[in-house]
Amino acid sequence: MDNLMNAGINWISALQGLGNWLTLPMKAFSFLGSEDFFMLVLPALYWSVNAALGLRVGVILLIGSSLNDMLKLAFHTPRPYWVSTKIQAFASETGFGLPSGHSNSAVGVWGMLASQIKKRWVWGAAIFLFLMIGISRIYLGVHLPTDVLLGWLCGALILWLVLRLWDPTSGWLKRLNLAEQVLVIFAFTLVLVILALIPYFSLRSSGWQIPANWLQTAFQNLPDGEAPNPTALAGLFSTTGTLFGLGAGFAWLYRRGGYDAGGKSWQRILRYIVGVIGVLAIRYGLKYIFPTGETITGLIFQYIRYAVIGAWVSAGAPLLFFAMKLAKKNG
Repeated sequence: MDNLMNAGINWISALQGLGNWLTLPMKAFSFLGSEDFFMLVLPALYWSVNAALGLRVGVILLIGSSLNDMLKLAFHTPRPYWVSTKIQAFASETGFGLPSGHSNSAVGVWGMLASQIKKRWVWGAAIFLFLMIGISRIYLGVHLPTDVLLGWLCGALILWLVLRLWDPTSGWLKRLNLAEQVLVIFAFTLVLVILALIPYFSLRSSGWQIPANWLQTAFQNLPDGEAPNPTALAGLFSTTGTLFGLGAGFAWLYRRGGYDAGGKSWQRILRYIVGVIGVLAIRYGLKYIFPTGETITGLIFQYIRYAVIGAWVSAGAPLLFFAMKLAKKNG
């Protein structure tokens, strides 16, 4: 493992040796694979382009992110800039390194978009993007090449599974009543949480603690960066909560006629603006009301807060758009 780590660090050092002029474009590519970017794209797709496509993108993003959290805890490997001063740290990350979440999400999301648009040039653009996103994570010093390779593989596997299982799963769900649908969606997110908790409690029971040299090297390489906190669970409960709210809200609205994302350009733009204001109000408003932190109570309310956000995206905002005459139901 040390030989693999050293080889990876040498790769990063060689890539960074091409010059600091690459820093800005690499940060731009990295942003195109971040959850922050996808959380901006998902509502835009759902509200203003195609609700069904937005749902697919949201599901693969959130499932991929949850499974990535599980794998990071299972492998519990450091970020390159936590262990070597040979490389420059152009970004900071708090979680474990393997596999790369950006690479995972990039393959899943951009691959899902390409699979639905079904044009050769879109596939070409998608492949270029997830390759560059992965390379950017290596250049920025936050991932080893092996982290990125496994991230790509995981993203491709999740994409293949979601595409293969989407139609039979959605057909089965449609035969259930609403309460059963919501229960199934909740149970699925609970399974994702349990899968991540297994390696988490394994680490805890073994007495694992973040090595002092990881913290020391991370601060030495990036004094103003975020402190490593690789066993934090808040992100897992955010993604699974969002997935539950998104799915439950969609199921509820589907039985009431669904949502048509068409309309005039000004309606699409206004829907996005109004919807994002709602997301921000819920995200930060409930943060002041609900308890937070890595306690059981804090994590439960983290799940609830993001479930409300997911439900707002799939059902709450569309209901407001109907009332404002900015959208209409399907058919």
